[in-house]
Amino acid sequence: MDSPIKKKRTRGRLSRDMIENAAFEVIEAEGLAGFSMRKLAAALGCEAMSIYHHFPSVAHLHEALVDRLIGALEMPDAGLPWRQRMRTAMQDFRRIGHDHPAYATFLVTYRMNSPVCLAWLNGILGLFRDGGFDTELSARLFRAVGYYLMGAMLDENAGYAKGPSAVTTVSDEQLARDFPNAMAAGRFFGAVEFDKTFELGLDMLLDEMERLRDGANAN
Repeated sequence: MDSPIKKKRTRGRLSRDMIENAAFEVIEAEGLAGFSMRKLAAALGCEAMSIYHHFPSVAHLHEALVDRLIGALEMPDAGLPWRQRMRTAMQDFRRIGHDHPAYATFLVTYRMNSPVCLAWLNGILGLFRDGGFDTELSARLFRAVGYYLMGAMLDENAGYAKGPSAVTTVSDEQLARDFPNAMAAGRFFGAVEFDKTFELGLDMLLDEMERLRDGANAN
């Protein structure tokens, strides 16, 4: 039976939007390691060369996918309190990982320097400046926030909740006997706890940002 993607396909009407939609579907179904232009073409019911007409290389396709995700992010309403604006911006970025879990592992290490991504970066740095942070502190806090978001997205989409990576594992009995702290903490590592853990860390970050800003402005 043809896939839903094939049924949407009309000969001679392949578009960038159709290709990007199908690429996200294939990546989420196959994983990044299993993605290829050949599989994408099969999903679209076309030859790979038809895709290259729109995207000259896989790098061009990835740039378009990243631009699509980042370009959809909106700067929070300037009329809201600064802390709420920053919280919203961070939550919105993290949501990409929920919507595109397989692709999130690529996004967090992608060096975003296209015009679309630079516009988002410029807006986020402007958000720091709106909060009363100088250029240096804005830049450093942007990087620190990035570390937190990237780590959270990687862990939530490829971390402990996915099960063990090690070949040598231990039984529940040995875990309780020899590693009681890990055993007790384990219940808080699951996906159901992600939001509460993320919000805890986010509050800590926001508290420290405001402390640094207020201290700098007091001098």
